[in-house]
Amino acid sequence: MPPTGTEPVTPLSESTFLLFGTGRRRSWIYRAGALWPLADQGHGFQWETVRESIDGGAARVELETRAGAQVVIHEDENGLWLDEGGAVRCLDDRPGGRWPGFEGHPHAGRLRQLHHEILVNLPCGAPLPNRLVYSKPWYRDSAMVAMVLEKTGNLGLIEDWVAGLREPFDRNNRGHRESDNLGQALYLISLVSDRGHPLVETILRTLPEHATDGHLTGLSDYAPHPVYQTKWLLFGLRALGLDDGDWRIPSQPDNYSALFWWDFRQQHVPGAGFDAASRVRYPYLGWAEDHFHGRPPPLDLLRMNAPLTWEAEASEADYSALAALDPGLEARRIALPHTWHAAEAFLYLHELESTFP
Repeated sequence: MPPTGTEPVTPLSESTFLLFGTGRRRSWIYRAGALWPLADQGHGFQWETVRESIDGGAARVELETRAGAQVVIHEDENGLWLDEGGAVRCLDDRPGGRWPGFEGHPHAGRLRQLHHEILVNLPCGAPLPNRLVYSKPWYRDSAMVAMVLEKTGNLGLIEDWVAGLREPFDRNNRGHRESDNLGQALYLISLVSDRGHPLVETILRTLPEHATDGHLTGLSDYAPHPVYQTKWLLFGLRALGLDDGDWRIPSQPDNYSALFWWDFRQQHVPGAGFDAASRVRYPYLGWAEDHFHGRPPPLDLLRMNAPLTWEAEASEADYSALAALDPGLEARRIALPHTWHAAEAFLYLHELESTFP
């Protein structure tokens, strides 16, 4: 993510589509009467449609063709299905994870859709921010995704990826060794393994290189965020039952401190929050900040159609991959959906037992 500006940004595009293929299934995408596998856009299905209905919360598309046929594309726990006029075929029945219905929850539909937007971005078990524009997982985003997967019983989907981690930093922001990655990697390991994981010892040896005055230092998203970085470290160490030694969260303003809303809430010095442009480009910042402060969930930072979530103008995203899907998205540098955004919105809405006053 680049340094932010202050000019107004409104990346809520009109583009509507639906990704299919949760968990370990092949990835498909539906848009404007066409369904095709992401790996091969030349071999899919095309219909001349007169009516289209996309329900992201149900992972379902209903079409009426010019010839009067009814077509339904639908994904569930058991597979991805194509029903053309009553003739049903299974496009993929590999494991797609557990799909809770969140029955009785006031935000059940949104939770199902947000959960689906996470599950379709786990190719080969690697949690990507968005599989259309990113090719590598980010530890920061992955840790938040893992919190959702833990709640829905889906940690097994990323277990092999976590088991294979060997680097203390993901180096995704122009090769920077971002200090918050250290705690995020420890936390991810704690979910599926223990302190015997090969990366744990590497991280412990690495820590002194990124410490000053008892806290972590260095860059995260191109800026120093020592409060956020140290909170992640302490959380990761404790998750693995490791001694947190003399590490102390510094008492200073850090706007990323509010991104860490689930623990160490008292170790926070108020300061400037995220500006409006940042909250729109990177809506996960707005969701996390509002969650921390107990503000109403920012439902305006969800789209009204599918996908619900997004990220715009990110420094390391390859938006050229969107040209075949929607040239407008490529031109405006918007990726839909986005898993950190989906995770933050899911985690806030999930804990609400009723609609917010």
